[in-house]
Amino acid sequence: MTFSALWSRRGHALGAALALTLAAASPALCQTPPAPAAADAKEAPKQDPSTVLAKVDGEEITAGDVAVASEDLEQSMSSMTEPQRRDYALNYLIDLKLAARAAEKDKLGDSDEFKKRLAYLKDRALMEELLQREAKAAVTDERLHKLYDETAKNLKPEEEVHARHILVKTEDEAKKVEERLAKGEDFAKVANEVSIDPGSAKQGGDLGFFARGQMVPAFEETAFKLEPGKVSDPVKTQFGYHVIKVDEKRTRPIPPFEQVRPQIENYVVRTAQQDLVLKLRNDANVERTDAGKPLAPPVPLPGADGAEAAPQPDAPK
Repeated sequence: MTFSALWSRRGHALGAALALTLAAASPALCQTPPAPAAADAKEAPKQDPSTVLAKVDGEEITAGDVAVASEDLEQSMSSMTEPQRRDYALNYLIDLKLAARAAEKDKLGDSDEFKKRLAYLKDRALMEELLQREAKAAVTDERLHKLYDETAKNLKPEEEVHARHILVKTEDEAKKVEERLAKGEDFAKVANEVSIDPGSAKQGGDLGFFARGQMVPAFEETAFKLEPGKVSDPVKTQFGYHVIKVDEKRTRPIPPFEQVRPQIENYVVRTAQQDLVLKLRNDANVERTDAGKPLAPPVPLPGADGAEAAPQPDAPK
């Protein structure tokens, strides 16, 4: 694993909670946006839900039916264009109708096992409808902005370093790099020529901004001690020998609300749904028989009794 790969993996692991998102977000770390769809993959026009798209032995399949199926098939169709998604879902529904009729003809729906499964699926669908309604009610601009402001207010200022490095295998090679830089050669040019870190060499050794805890200790200690514009002596790590240059230091900026809105919405929705389920449990008389008792204490739902508190402003580690 390269030095850049390790750094990248550590950085990506920071986004699990809202506070870490607020703390870690930085334009330098943003991924390249996905390429636009091909020119022939034009977005399909919106259809009225009552529009009939197909008939199976006279039974109609509407655009509304396709919309419902598309929600269920979302994961299978994630890489498709909108016209492809609609066609895929329509074909699925046609096959579904044909298979269901064949199953009914063979009386497969009359078994006790099938009736139990049908009852389970009905309960699950109703639960999903209830949770979706709760999610829609929970996501308001006022609530999202309040959570953002409270979290951002508690974030502690943290220093970040924008650094470059040239990674080589031996100390002798590192000293030769030092000599070239001392003679006035451009750091980015030398990095592009000799650095063995493929993750940064082609960018002139550029690692972007990073905070404490995102680099291996020896590298991090040197980088944070260096003044902007200065170049370090060779630094040894498990990856080899690094020559480090600090371009800039700054206090980590807090990303704007719109940049982290999806993460805030996800947290608000998850919390509202968990609170609803806990209330339903508390209001109901739930009894486990001896045969149904858990083998170990039940794992609390995230958000229950502090199992997952509101996002905390700790710095990423």
